[in-house]
Amino acid sequence: MFAKTRPVLTQLSNASSQQAVRSLATIAPEAAAAPPPRVHGGLKDTDRIFTNLYGRHDHRLTSAMKRGDWYKTKEILLKGDTWIINEVKASGLRGRGGAGFPSGLKWSFMNKPGGPDGRPRYLVINADEGEPGTCKDREILRKEPHKLVEGCLLAGRAMNANAAYIYVRGEFYNEASNLQEAITEAYKAGLIGKNACGSGYDFDVYVHRGAGAYICGEETALIESLEGKQGKPRLKPPFPADVGVFGCPTTVANVETVAVAPTILRRGGSWFAGFGRKRNEGTKLYCISGHVNNPCVVEEEMSIPLKELIDKHAGGIRGGWDNLLGIIPGGSSVPILPRKTAETVLMDFDALKDVQSGLGTAGIFVMDKSTDVVKMISRLSAFYQHESCGQCTPCREGTGWMASMMKRFEEGNGRIEEIDMIEEISRQIEGHTICALGDAAAWPVQGLIRQFRPELEARMKDYAAKHGTVKRIAGTSVRPGSQPQLGH
Repeated sequence: MFAKTRPVLTQLSNASSQQAVRSLATIAPEAAAAPPPRVHGGLKDTDRIFTNLYGRHDHRLTSAMKRGDWYKTKEILLKGDTWIINEVKASGLRGRGGAGFPSGLKWSFMNKPGGPDGRPRYLVINADEGEPGTCKDREILRKEPHKLVEGCLLAGRAMNANAAYIYVRGEFYNEASNLQEAITEAYKAGLIGKNACGSGYDFDVYVHRGAGAYICGEETALIESLEGKQGKPRLKPPFPADVGVFGCPTTVANVETVAVAPTILRRGGSWFAGFGRKRNEGTKLYCISGHVNNPCVVEEEMSIPLKELIDKHAGGIRGGWDNLLGIIPGGSSVPILPRKTAETVLMDFDALKDVQSGLGTAGIFVMDKSTDVVKMISRLSAFYQHESCGQCTPCREGTGWMASMMKRFEEGNGRIEEIDMIEEISRQIEGHTICALGDAAAWPVQGLIRQFRPELEARMKDYAAKHGTVKRIAGTSVRPGSQPQLGH
């Protein structure tokens, strides 16, 4: 026992002596220099996955193959489903449609031997890009369709799927045409269909066009629409990986998520994981619109500072950063950020979550000080009211209440207490619906109140000073000395 403790006591004694010597020294020892934090951004052209994002080259097969598409696809297929999934897991790829679910894990849900029921398996691609401010998938369909078709083949192999259905937004006529042309070319070249790429794997790809319903961007509503029914989200469980389209195992994936897969598998998961911060790996397509000098869609490294992204690729804010009012960083469904936060935040899942917003689809709305921010959020509230499928009471009724109140708030027609009232309505919608459309409707209003409440209050005070005390409150008319009258 003592033989075991003696070395420890000796070490403690030596450590104490060394500490005493250091405390008596006139010059303190130099602290170990911490490595400087890595700055993300500045993606090189050689590391870009989407090399035809601006349409400088033809979208057809011959040009696509010159840019590296369909290179060694047969070799990747022959490596098998487990290898593909392990590489995707190693890459750290997360869903690019908004939810950010780990793609390798999602693909593995169907990576099992066929069950005794013999049901076919399907991959469904969500190309129903209806989120305001988002146009990244549109650019892929227009100019890089072969990346998506090849990605479908490789993702389908990972899941042992029999076919892929690409559900394209109804308004995307030209995009659907380019995609169908790419699929036809791939069939003629033997790249998909029977014995795809000579690998012995049979895989078909079909295009299905939607009819413009935003709700069909939700995976189970999309499946319902694909089956010819009304696009209304399903209750889960069962999940699509068990009971999906036509009652068969199905994985629904975003266009960008699947389109990056071939390059990841060719260059290796570790290459892709070398970009961005931990848990936020890879490159990303960002859509920058609004009050910038050069609106654009650009591929950049994840975790790039938002300020650098806008300055480098969008030509900066119109009138400079001092003229910035706020930024919505991830499509219309995420909360707005004020200038102070926007100047320092990183563009990735975790950094934006930490500032009570989200990466979403990476559709960036930039608003300068000429923007009426209340009217902006009011228009979003009207959009979500219009696009609600009406299946869930909190969303069906709550989006209407919020849209009505926000319309009044545009001119200041409301009481200060109603700000808390509309926030409470948003909280009753959030998390109480079958799908996330309720959350998407609630978050912009919550962000407005959190960041711009003084603007709302000042507008209401000005209105009251000009128009007296007559107000309309959530469907009731209120006048001094009278009782609320419903239905007026």
